[in-house]
Amino acid sequence: MPAYELAIMLRAMPKNELKSSLRRISQAIFDRGGIIRNIENLGFRPTPYKTSAHGLVHREANYFIIKVDTASQAVADLKEEYSRDVDIIRQRVFKAPTDIQDSCTLEDELLPPAYRKDVQKMIDIGKTQVNRFTYKFKYNSGLDYYPFQR
Repeated sequence: MPAYELAIMLRAMPKNELKSSLRRISQAIFDRGGIIRNIENLGFRPTPYKTSAHGLVHREANYFIIKVDTASQAVADLKEEYSRDVDIIRQRVFKAPTDIQDSCTLEDELLPPAYRKDVQKMIDIGKTQVNRFTYKFKYNSGLDYYPFQR
């Protein structure tokens, strides 16, 4: 199953109502066969601009990021369900990047930059590219002389 991140803004509410709304949000994920990997609370803070949702104007919100593994069809269902939830001001779903394993060792990092493989590769790329900032006069301009000599 692909990994997704749900960025959710919840309206300002007491802690016990916040807890029940998070339980409802997570239950919707579980009902569609998803797995919650992590719930990160970013806190209660003012919104960057006033946001209207469900007929109300919100200036403060509770921010959460939920990391989920679920099917791609379930994501569309979740977005549709969360758009109807009155506690959710705004929700966005992002596909999480896959874990890339870099084989980095201490010996490679302690080498001087000129001897590192990634730096040598960048130098080779730089040697093959043409410098586009140097302009040379084209002598086939129809003039038999260079008109801008000093």
